[in-house]
Amino acid sequence: MNEATRMPKAALDNLIAILGREGYRVMGPVARDGTVAFDEIRSAADLPVGIRDAQEAGRYRLAPGIDGEIFGVVNGAGSLKPHFFAPAEPLLEIRRERRGFKANEIASAAPPHAFIGVRACDLAALAIQDRIFLHDRFRDAHYELRRKDAFFVAVDCTRSAPTCFCVSMKTGPRATAGFDLALTELPGGFVARPGSPAGEAMIVKLGLSAAGGADEAAARALIDECARGMGRRMDTADLPRLLYDEAENPRWREVAARCLSCANCTMVCPTCFCHTVIDQTEIDGNMSRRVRKWDSCFSLEHAHIHGINLRPKIHDRYRQWLTHKLASWIDQFGSSGCVGCGRCITWCPAGIDLTEEVAAIRASAGKG
Repeated sequence: MNEATRMPKAALDNLIAILGREGYRVMGPVARDGTVAFDEIRSAADLPVGIRDAQEAGRYRLAPGIDGEIFGVVNGAGSLKPHFFAPAEPLLEIRRERRGFKANEIASAAPPHAFIGVRACDLAALAIQDRIFLHDRFRDAHYELRRKDAFFVAVDCTRSAPTCFCVSMKTGPRATAGFDLALTELPGGFVARPGSPAGEAMIVKLGLSAAGGADEAAARALIDECARGMGRRMDTADLPRLLYDEAENPRWREVAARCLSCANCTMVCPTCFCHTVIDQTEIDGNMSRRVRKWDSCFSLEHAHIHGINLRPKIHDRYRQWLTHKLASWIDQFGSSGCVGCGRCITWCPAGIDLTEEVAAIRASAGKG
């Protein structure tokens, strides 16, 4: 079964219940602390129904939306990343014993997770994380354990936030890969399409029937309208060469005068993977734990190596971040490290916009 089906909104509770019975911890976008993040849900009532987000550079608010609309919020600060690449995670524990020490690797056992309401940009970001943690010479066992049995219900975007530019990065607004089931929300229900055998099986379990041509056309029209109304764009033509050639462009120092080096952009980014490892020792000296924690290339200590700091100034760190994200990431992994979700723009307290910075560097290329 690969055809689109009609799914009434009431069936969303059935979907959540089925996933729960099959052993999944069901996660969805939940409104909390003035934004949305993936958290455990038990019914569709836990989702931000009738709420929309208002975003701009350095600004985020939740506001009343359309009655009955379930997925009106495009995104919040929380992406899929922390659920697979944990912000802080113990790796190894060493305990003192009577005749020496004993080391134990720590495995992060957890039930499989099902995510409902995943946007196309976040699926693209997860594919990038998979490339980093799973598809290289060494596989990350902690990431792999959480990732292997996950179930994803995508939601095609029918509206964009003003900070979105996924069309420029070719990652949305329609989900094209990485999902088990994809939904397009219409006023009276959803158009559902499977993306995997597990998704096809779920359609059968839900007892869904084929969608009519009018529903499919309405879904396509909403997605196309979202793409046309995208709030920002980025010209990606020859972008790696541009950034490499403009390493001394004056714009780097101009943006550094506004940048707080707070690392907000890297914390909310769904693809950034910088981390550090620290040792935590009990005060009695009988136990030490090695912990992996998120780090950021914006922190001064991140580039401190053997008594030398490679990026002592903010303009060094901003240049490193943007050039890695949009240029050297392609050299490393074969794709851009940016999916156009716009979180780094929204959650920057100084309102710095990487699409503006790229455009300014392009406009002044060769003049520095």
